[in-house]
Amino acid sequence: MINYEKFKEKVYKKTGINLSYYKERQMKRRIDSLIKRNNFTNYEDYYNAITKDKKLFDEFINYLTINVSEFFRNSSQWTILQKEIFPALLKNKKTLKIWSAACSTGDEPYSLVMALSELVPLKSIKILATDLDKEAINKAKNGVYSKKSIENVPKHLASKYFEKIGDAYKVCDDIKACVQFKQHNLLNDKYPDQCDLIVCRNVMIYFTEESKEIMYKKFHDALNDEGILFVGSTEQIILPTRYNLDSHRTFFYKKI
Repeated sequence: MINYEKFKEKVYKKTGINLSYYKERQMKRRIDSLIKRNNFTNYEDYYNAITKDKKLFDEFINYLTINVSEFFRNSSQWTILQKEIFPALLKNKKTLKIWSAACSTGDEPYSLVMALSELVPLKSIKILATDLDKEAINKAKNGVYSKKSIENVPKHLASKYFEKIGDAYKVCDDIKACVQFKQHNLLNDKYPDQCDLIVCRNVMIYFTEESKEIMYKKFHDALNDEGILFVGSTEQIILPTRYNLDSHRTFFYKKI
């Protein structure tokens, strides 16, 4: 009978996802809960099941990647982005290279497009949005959200860029056309380069300190000389100079 360590090894071989990079107590608790919910009693039986059943496998990946998102999450930070960060980045260029990393179900990159559309034409906005979870990316491409997901969207943007369909709201095609979605593993895959802005929010809290160090260094290297890293409200970087980053505003870090 395999233990949790062996289970992690098997998952890594099958998916390329190294569960050792995540905080162990938190991740193990989530997996144990998922196993119990699916009426399995041990790691071996559950692993064998996810290798044969696509629905179980997709559920497992989706559960691992912890997709919790909403439009304009922590709205005061979006005000800083719109009124200070974007104008500063646009001073010397008409188009920005923006990467929404760990974009989940698309709420964040679509929020970026809407916020930036107040300053530049939609046709000049192109955002790369990546996530590990294929199901989340498919939902993002579909662009249909609950009323709760969009409640922080400014009213003038909500009326302009969403179509009500029953109880749900669909992002208009003009906004969707500005975002390119791709699958990406933050720990294993190559990062884009020369980014003006990288947005990676509310995902780093799930990783170990060692994993965070790897990613912060990679984020630094992925920024251009004036680039900004925008992190989540629980993810202030302690001693950012270790990664050649400087605190520009709370939750915004500039490349040194």
